[in-house]
Amino acid sequence: MNQASDYQLFWDNGKKMADTFDVPRVRSDSTSTTASQSSSSRQILRQRLAQLLVCLDDLSSDDEANEEVSRTLDEAFYLCGKCTNRESFRLHMVTWNVGTAEPPADVRSLLQLDLQPATDLFVIGLQEVNATPVRYISDLISEDTWSHLLMDTLAPMGYIKVTSVRMQGLLLILFAKQVHLPFIRDIQSTYTRTGLFGYWGNKGGVSVRFSFYGHMLCFLNCHLAAHMNYALQRMDEFEYILDMQDFDMYNTPRVLDHKVVFWFGDLNFRIADHGMHFLRSSINNGRFNLLWDRDQLTMMKKKEPILQEFEEGPLSFKPTYKFDRFSETYDTSGKKRKPAWTDRILWRIKPKAIEPEDENRSTSSSLSDDDEYPIKVTQDMYTCDVSYGVSDHKPVIAAFNLEMKKKVETPLVTLTVEGYWSADGDATFTYAILENFESSTWDWIGLYKTGFKSASDYSAFAWVKDDEVAANGEVVTVQMSKNELPLLAGDYILGYFSTNMQTLIAFSPTFQILESQQAVTEGLAPQNINGHEK
Repeated sequence: MNQASDYQLFWDNGKKMADTFDVPRVRSDSTSTTASQSSSSRQILRQRLAQLLVCLDDLSSDDEANEEVSRTLDEAFYLCGKCTNRESFRLHMVTWNVGTAEPPADVRSLLQLDLQPATDLFVIGLQEVNATPVRYISDLISEDTWSHLLMDTLAPMGYIKVTSVRMQGLLLILFAKQVHLPFIRDIQSTYTRTGLFGYWGNKGGVSVRFSFYGHMLCFLNCHLAAHMNYALQRMDEFEYILDMQDFDMYNTPRVLDHKVVFWFGDLNFRIADHGMHFLRSSINNGRFNLLWDRDQLTMMKKKEPILQEFEEGPLSFKPTYKFDRFSETYDTSGKKRKPAWTDRILWRIKPKAIEPEDENRSTSSSLSDDDEYPIKVTQDMYTCDVSYGVSDHKPVIAAFNLEMKKKVETPLVTLTVEGYWSADGDATFTYAILENFESSTWDWIGLYKTGFKSASDYSAFAWVKDDEVAANGEVVTVQMSKNELPLLAGDYILGYFSTNMQTLIAFSPTFQILESQQAVTEGLAPQNINGHEK
């Protein structure tokens, strides 16, 4: 009876512990699939704890019941452990058809940089970026004006451009906090044309996929066929893009193989049937719900199985198309286009594979990778910013919370700065490879000033060991010529760039480069007069 009392005490405490996992969701109505997946462990935990009570009745008469209690306790504790060590990351997404316009002077409100907690990842998808032949070639050489503005805005806040992909007017850019870059791996991008029967890139999709702390994410930015009567063609184009895009990854060769997919862009779905007067009256009165059931994408979701796997927050903001430029007034031109939610952001969590039931399976073998490392996606915001008027579309913004247990926590390389650095002498640093990766003698280490914008924004660089790839654990010493070092003092950081992975995979701690004697002699250093630099 004392043993039974002990188990009853465990049940009481365990029930309290299970109840603590019931955190209210920000918007459960728009994340039903996510809620189902993320709560599965809690439901299984409650079931296992509840089974204890059934087993307790037979404790005195059957040794097999004792075994069942022990097995159930082990599984319950295992599931309890899965609910810990999870971290949250903030994702901020923007989609905007910019109508070939030049960027506005300020995009801080678009990026919502003052929000707390701070964003970890920014993903920006643009459509109809100016892509005239001369302009497009110029942008390929020195980046487009939109990318420059975004980098100039985000770099001082500690965000680095990780990668981008462009197909004519379609542009997708990924930014991340520096601390995350060593754990953003396996970056690949691709594109698919759908304009002019697949020969022209004015319409189509561009995508970027990567591993984020071991979790496979994919972002697909699309610009689909326009006009009211082409809803079925838009659906065909989306399916064609999914069929055509593939990645050189054994575990995620297709878009839908990824654990989480974000599909966004100018999807061009319209509001059917309603007349102009009813549309504008509903919008002006804020009664957007009256228009939802005739939104073409919403209607398509009812009959297209692939769309039913995607989720979207409620359309509780004004339709984002079509506006007179530099105003909040819908189209007053002769065409008088009907307002529509053409610009959208949706997401999909990969459905669990259905496995055959087997009563003899052990607890460890029955838990898949998705069970052991689940990812929970919560949308915290879905809106548009009508204050921007350079285009006839308004930008759409979505903020997400990604809750996950890290699969990867060890950087691939470590970098260590040796001694004092100044342009008066050659500088020395060391690096060591901690884990196997596709390293190359073409890898290099860049010297970056704090607040740098991208991997190519280095002040100087040095090649890694040039005769052979360094072995794991081997400490390699590298020298950087004094002629390459900056003359003036400043805070810097070293970054290891992997040529095969096409990204920075490791950083040194921040260190200071001292002012050189040459800078003093040539009067390059700012003079300090009465405490003020001149």
